[in-house]
Amino acid sequence: MALACGVSVANVYFPQALTPLIAGGLGITPSAAASVATVTQFGYAAGIFLLVPLGDRLPRRPLITVLLAVTACALLAAGLAPAAAPLMVSGVAVGLTTVVPQLLLPMAAGLVAPDRRGSVIGTLQGGLIGGILLARTFGGVIGEHLGWRAPYLAAAVLTGLLALALGLALPTSAPATRDRYPALLAETVRMLRAEPHLRRSALHQSALFGAFSAAWTALALLLTGPHYNMDAQAVGLLALIGAAGMACAPAAGRWVDRRGADRVTTWCTGGILAAALTLTAGVAGGAAGLAAVALGLLLLDLAVQTSQIANQARIFSLRPEARSRLNTAYMTCSFLGGSAGSWLGIRAYALLDWPGVCALIALAAALALTARLTDRRRRPGKSPVAEPVATPTGPQR
Repeated sequence: MALACGVSVANVYFPQALTPLIAGGLGITPSAAASVATVTQFGYAAGIFLLVPLGDRLPRRPLITVLLAVTACALLAAGLAPAAAPLMVSGVAVGLTTVVPQLLLPMAAGLVAPDRRGSVIGTLQGGLIGGILLARTFGGVIGEHLGWRAPYLAAAVLTGLLALALGLALPTSAPATRDRYPALLAETVRMLRAEPHLRRSALHQSALFGAFSAAWTALALLLTGPHYNMDAQAVGLLALIGAAGMACAPAAGRWVDRRGADRVTTWCTGGILAAALTLTAGVAGGAAGLAAVALGLLLLDLAVQTSQIANQARIFSLRPEARSRLNTAYMTCSFLGGSAGSWLGIRAYALLDWPGVCALIALAAALALTARLTDRRRRPGKSPVAEPVATPTGPQR
């Protein structure tokens, strides 16, 4: 399941490393080419809201298989797109149907005891992080040698093979509800109003993921611009510095089980602020500037992914019969924040260069931290996983 999360989520992220190649291949500006990654994320947010609630209504195995098959077709269309407009339309379609990880995460959360939920979510998040990292490397390296279309065509083949594999390997599951589709969507919106812990987690992660997306979307512009004059392959290789996030994700899940989600998310927000400060030195250029960028991106990746594990462990403890809808509300907000971060990151870079992007990251983290501390003073109770979780038959751990 972790491998499936990584392979499918890669389709949202590898366009970020192709911005200069798409611009040159289609004869458009770098900002317009960067919009391909932005519209793909908007499509992903829409797909989470429109399709993930069906995980509570339909058997997940056939649903996941069909979505992957449609994603493969959309990737093929993107790889054959003759101009920017068809490419963006195909990008929206790719994002819309690449929601398989958000169906697998609540499925896995329901297969384990509460005291192991953070650890299991961390394992699947490790797959997600690996997919994100390898996607940027895959896109940058293959695109540099074979052209920007090659990563899309290769991803179409891989996604089609994944559809066949999951159709055979996933366990069967019974639907948790018989509600009609409009009722599922309406319930998702109502949950944001009725569940304060869900709302708090969604707002917190949307701010942090917006900072993350701003940095990675503008990174290609920084490295291929006058500060460094590198190629798209360098963008992909730099993404490998976040490999520590993939290795640390299961440990981060165990940390959440022991320390509680509230404490972990507060520390993660502080980590984003530290990353913003470190990334600012990247404007200096040269080896020292590149080292600062690498360190800042590592801090950013670790903080955002750990916060994701903590917040999902919290929301999956709220209503076990509605985990897909809870994840829908949470991830829709998160990726809307990520899409907004990508859009703002491009504008910040165009207006204020790399320091403007770093200021945007710091602002997002400061807003999340302020909201978190304000909520803590006002909130009378604790979150469902604010303290270490007790096992059913043993002491806390």
